[in-house]
Amino acid sequence: MAPAQFRTLWISDVHLGYKECKAEFLLDFLRQHDCEQLYLIGDLIDFWSLRKGGRWPAAHGEVLKTIVAKARAGARVWYVPGNHDEVARDYLGLSVAGIEIVPEAVHVTADGRRLLVTHGDECDSAVRCGGPLLNSLGDWAYDLLLFLNRWYNRWRRRWNYPYWSLANFLKQRIGRATAYIVRFEDAAAREAARRGLDGVVCGHIHHAELRERHGVLYCNDGDWVESCTALVERLDGSLEILRWVHPQAVVVAREPARLPAAPAPEWVPV
Repeated sequence: MAPAQFRTLWISDVHLGYKECKAEFLLDFLRQHDCEQLYLIGDLIDFWSLRKGGRWPAAHGEVLKTIVAKARAGARVWYVPGNHDEVARDYLGLSVAGIEIVPEAVHVTADGRRLLVTHGDECDSAVRCGGPLLNSLGDWAYDLLLFLNRWYNRWRRRWNYPYWSLANFLKQRIGRATAYIVRFEDAAAREAARRGLDGVVCGHIHHAELRERHGVLYCNDGDWVESCTALVERLDGSLEILRWVHPQAVVVAREPARLPAAPAPEWVPV
């Protein structure tokens, strides 16, 4: 089967080098989806985890090879470092294996909308809620959540059920986490509005979302630790969130319907 073709893909929070990274799922997703433009918006490699010992199975290296192959095949690839791979910010402005390393970007959709593309950790100071969501529950609690998620999904695979994020389900029911999500979304949307842009695309908080906030479009592409999601732009400029549910990706969110532009008034002679 030929790969599905998109104009643009946004992927973030892969956390290669972290034991809970779903690299195999991302490999399947990348092999089934081609694009003209690919944005890697932060935390592609988890240097925090690697400094603690981490792990690097073969699939983690294959993810990087697949991304480089897309760049060499003609896709334009941007890499916006995040907080877990902030060491890459020392190389801003460089192009490595056809991948451009930039602090942020402004993406213009096929229908002319301008979207700020950023990892999102810049919003932490505005949120003032105890740091990134990864740390808001404490490292030990988050690791426990992902440990339960891993074993729960092993049980689901044994009974031929698709992957489902127990971690994401539980996290949305913890008041402190949901409050952080709302504050983060507000901060990111307001920054895009302040710059006069039509929307923002970010990651960072491991919570995929596609909605209007403060008069702009807020897009979060999620992650490949818990939810296995990506943001896509179709050839007509419309945006969707896809979730990888083996053996295919399914649409889990579409942007709110946009009103058609008002017709130009007819010229009436006087």
